[in-house]
Amino acid sequence: MIPTRRTQRLIVIWLALGICASVWSRFSVLWFGALALLAPALLVDALLLFRLKPITVSRKLPGRFAVGVAREIAVTLRNPNARGLTLEFFEGLPETIESAQLPWRGEVPGNGFTEVRYEATPLTRGPFTFSGSHLRIESPLGLWQRTMRAGDTAAVKVYPNYEPVVRYTLLAMSNRESMMGIITKNRAGQSREFHQLREYMDGDVLSQVDWKATARSAHLISREYREQKDQTLIFMLDCGRRMRAHDGTLPQFDHCLNATLLLSYIALKQGDRIGVLGFGGTDRWLPPVKGQHSMSTVLNHLYDYRSSSAASDFSEAAERLMAVQRRRSLVVLLTNLRSEDSAHLLPPLRLLRRRHLVIVASMREQNVSDRLREPVVNFNDALFTAAGHGYFAERETFLANLRDHGVLTLDETATALPAALANAYLDIKRRGAL
Repeated sequence: MIPTRRTQRLIVIWLALGICASVWSRFSVLWFGALALLAPALLVDALLLFRLKPITVSRKLPGRFAVGVAREIAVTLRNPNARGLTLEFFEGLPETIESAQLPWRGEVPGNGFTEVRYEATPLTRGPFTFSGSHLRIESPLGLWQRTMRAGDTAAVKVYPNYEPVVRYTLLAMSNRESMMGIITKNRAGQSREFHQLREYMDGDVLSQVDWKATARSAHLISREYREQKDQTLIFMLDCGRRMRAHDGTLPQFDHCLNATLLLSYIALKQGDRIGVLGFGGTDRWLPPVKGQHSMSTVLNHLYDYRSSSAASDFSEAAERLMAVQRRRSLVVLLTNLRSEDSAHLLPPLRLLRRRHLVIVASMREQNVSDRLREPVVNFNDALFTAAGHGYFAERETFLANLRDHGVLTLDETATALPAALANAYLDIKRRGAL
């Protein structure tokens, strides 16, 4: 229990009267009279505050949180006392969830309730816990404040911001692939499997006509094909320290997660299987899952992935994947390549290529690319430009070496990586390369 500002002001006035009484005796009566009024008032007010029935707090949380997305939370404060109470409400937010609308101050009516609504924005992914709420209740005379704790703890999960996935989904449903940056190419033909026979339709090519079925039925019959399904896509996520650098407001690792979520949705919709292998500090394995309903399984597996300060062991990760994934798959390695990786990355990629088709998707630093487009106005700019072009030249040499060894490569910025990865996957499906 702590005194309010009103009590502090009254005490200051009483002390001032005491100073005056020490100088002028006529203030003594006034000083003792003030004490005779103030002391009982403080005592009675404190007793009334202690006799109050505790306020109950219930919290209604949204079903899902996403990084950087504000969600509304509703808290109900119930007052079982006959008189209304003035109080301050402090929410038990986790350290990584912030709100500019707290603390809340107001009145809860007697034998009634007040609903407090505020918006909270998560800053990082992962599992977090809302602790009990804190209340600072004023006494009836406003001389004291009592701090109380109320409400239960609540566990929440903060997921990656997959709003871009939703946007791409809506675009795909509307057949607007061009807005996604995903390019539709003519089919090569060999990537399709037979689906069914049907009557010939205008626009069917002659190669689709089944002449034996046509001869039996006396009218044209065409073969209908569909994209190959039930293939497997495995993501190898580099969770090591090279992925901790920020690109814009998010770490590069979070951009990789967004690309993973987009391609996961597309692949699951195509009827393929999705698996995830994390390495470099977050060593986890999600066996391949199938069906559009499995998107929630992928999300629940990925939401608490974090980049670490550990070094990434590509050889150990490749050996693990070869041990747990026997079926031929499309393996997508998401990382940020360095020229010094050439010595220890090529052997594990050779190991993976014995059984799998491999894509190395490397994320290029957007800030370096932006800086290279700026005009050179001084010597320091010239040094940075020369170093930047040298860095990208070494990187391209390394990627060309990987391509010479049969490894598919992508080198894109954070904004371009999701669509580039989706294009590469769809191109592989159409060519029947898997």
